[in-house]
Amino acid sequence: MLSERRLEVLRAIVQDYVGTEEPVGSKALTERHRLGVSPATVRNDMAVLEEEGYIAQPHTSAGRIPTDKGYRLFVDRLAGVKPLSTPERRAIHNFLDGAVDLDDVVGRTVRLLAQLTRQVAVVQYPSLTRSTVRHVELLSLAPARLMLVLITDTGRVEQRVIDCPAPFGETSLADLRARLNSRVVGRRFADVPQLVQDLPESFEEIEDRGTVTTVLATLLETLVEEQEERLMIGGTANLTRFGHDFPLTIRPVLEALEEQVVLLKLLGEAKESGMTVRIGHEIAHEGLTSTSVVSVGYGSGGEAVAKLGVVGPTRMDYPGTMGAVRAVARYVGQILAES
Repeated sequence: MLSERRLEVLRAIVQDYVGTEEPVGSKALTERHRLGVSPATVRNDMAVLEEEGYIAQPHTSAGRIPTDKGYRLFVDRLAGVKPLSTPERRAIHNFLDGAVDLDDVVGRTVRLLAQLTRQVAVVQYPSLTRSTVRHVELLSLAPARLMLVLITDTGRVEQRVIDCPAPFGETSLADLRARLNSRVVGRRFADVPQLVQDLPESFEEIEDRGTVTTVLATLLETLVEEQEERLMIGGTANLTRFGHDFPLTIRPVLEALEEQVVLLKLLGEAKESGMTVRIGHEIAHEGLTSTSVVSVGYGSGGEAVAKLGVVGPTRMDYPGTMGAVRAVARYVGQILAES
């Protein structure tokens, strides 16, 4: 375990390196920070930090920079994330409040996160498997053709056209709509199959039972489709500001960001709703070992229905980035709850 003084020295090195982009020397540390000890003591503390792998010397006669291990300890020992200013919070509210539908919410969230953090923003669409049913609408398109509209608690809308085995009258359609909604509204998708399995038998007309069975089959197919694994990415151009933070070239990072499977896996490692920070070599993808990923769950109520976060160089403002990611996730959750 490091002493509190050496933790203070490490914090100062991280803060200075993130702010100046230059390796940090003992003389600069004692001038910029009130460490309460002599430069000689700071040099000794830095030697211990280097020996234990928390900082490194990039080249001879230079100062020191944090390693992945040093950033990890810095993040783990953060007293708190940096709160957003009142203008920043107001800007988030105003920007997200004008969203008209789920696609707009996700699009605005990506742009906002990229602007606030000046990193690459990644937002996962709400997962159908974690959603509940808000409403099922059935519309008549022709005597034997219907449209099914499934609306989730996250504002997601799925539409399907159904060809019925026989004509289905308006009275039967209204009856089915009412019975279906009475069983499934407010229920989790996983519970729906069991809740509707005996619905066809509750209709007296044999012809109606066939159509009800067809409608339910379409509904259940919609519930289990894997379409929910969708992402939106924004702010990739921000990485060009950090060219010197990537040892050889930025290309491996850009290539990894193009693979949604990679990003979904990174976001999927996050706890249900808690903040997760993956630093450098903690990320099990070769192209991203020079980056950090800050992610958190968002959703209506207390349960996360998807994840959002940012990808940037390991030399990032962790308190500020974590504060922005958390604040945006809360606002998005509120919008979903109110929509």
